[in-house]
Amino acid sequence: MAIPVAWRRHGLLLLLTLLYVDTFIGRQILAVMIEPIKAEFGVGDTAMGLVTGLAFALIYASVGLWAGRLADRMPRTRLLAICALCWGVATLLGGLATGFVVLVLARMLVAIFEAPVTATSLSLIADLYPPERRALAISCFTSAPTLAAIVAMSLGAWLVGLHGWRTAFVLVGLPAMGLALVLATLVREPQRGAHDVASRLSLPLQGLRASLADLWSRPTYRLLIITSAVTTLGANAYGMWNATFLVRSHGLSLREAGMLAGFIGGGSAAIGMLFSGWLADRFSHHGPAWQLRLPQLGHLLGMLCMLLYLLWPPQTLIQLGPLPVPTAMLWCALNGFFAVWWVGPILSYLTQLVDSSIRSTALAFQTIAVTLFGVGVGPLAVGTLSDLLAPHAGSESLRYALLLCCVMPLVALLLTERVIRIVQPAPDRAQRMA
Repeated sequence: MAIPVAWRRHGLLLLLTLLYVDTFIGRQILAVMIEPIKAEFGVGDTAMGLVTGLAFALIYASVGLWAGRLADRMPRTRLLAICALCWGVATLLGGLATGFVVLVLARMLVAIFEAPVTATSLSLIADLYPPERRALAISCFTSAPTLAAIVAMSLGAWLVGLHGWRTAFVLVGLPAMGLALVLATLVREPQRGAHDVASRLSLPLQGLRASLADLWSRPTYRLLIITSAVTTLGANAYGMWNATFLVRSHGLSLREAGMLAGFIGGGSAAIGMLFSGWLADRFSHHGPAWQLRLPQLGHLLGMLCMLLYLLWPPQTLIQLGPLPVPTAMLWCALNGFFAVWWVGPILSYLTQLVDSSIRSTALAFQTIAVTLFGVGVGPLAVGTLSDLLAPHAGSESLRYALLLCCVMPLVALLLTERVIRIVQPAPDRAQRMA
């Protein structure tokens, strides 16, 4: 199997991105379902942190490594077709939940079929595009969560408000089934390792545990995984609770909050994702240290903007027809633009670090780490902290709980500096500074 021609390459990238968009809509639309689900089932913020995060993340982490191993052993397009079909069915079942426990179980089922999607897709992209063009391609793919945020938080808020959260689940599950049909019938599997070079980390054929131990023993790989997990912990917690924060602290309706969080937060993040991917490709010939400086800059600027956004007083900047836009949304937009600068460069470097024979497994471990900490721990930690602060801060408890999200980019910035010191030896740094 040869490298696909341009239109097939871009077409497969589009299909992978659309599937990723749909799966993330399924995750993020829960952000505008929090209040209706709480009202129907009579649960608190901690319980919603469970259903929006930890219940999904634990199952995802349990099966994710085996899913990555499977993607290294079988045709990846076929695996994605099966997962898309089953994921769509599982999402439909979430809309039929008769109680809170049933809803949690449905989210766990969704996690099983979603587990192979990210690592398998990134492995395919690494075989579609050479390293000097890969960061932008990965940024196009990983912009899916930001595109999903626009749909989930704006259209999703309108849909949930008009037809209820159950109908929203049904409508999210249907597109994945159509994508499954296209992947199964029209897409060809690209050649594995088409752009690999001899210097990449290649492990002998061995068991899953031994492969992971070998990968984890590499300082650069290990630090990049930890950095990704720490960054996503704050980012996902913020994304999941942002609409609720706008409702409680800025007095917006659920529909207004969803539209603003989706279009402004998600739209600016999509632009920032694509811009940082393009910039990383431009710097690729200077070496990985240059690419890793972009995430550092994004962490610093994003952290400052998020701090200002969370602490800004409730006041209206402009009235767009019936929609009030708080002044704080300026900082929300800037945070969205800068906070995602780590995604394309770091994932691109990870695909270049490992050989195609273990790439899906290596990427699956990264995906599991960001899901377990970002999707699992992040929303639950903020929800629990909000409940603990409620007796003292009242309706503003969520505002102060979200300040936890400002700490994570600082930790990620320091970890990235350690990676740079490994990939760029001290003499090289001194020579560049001379």
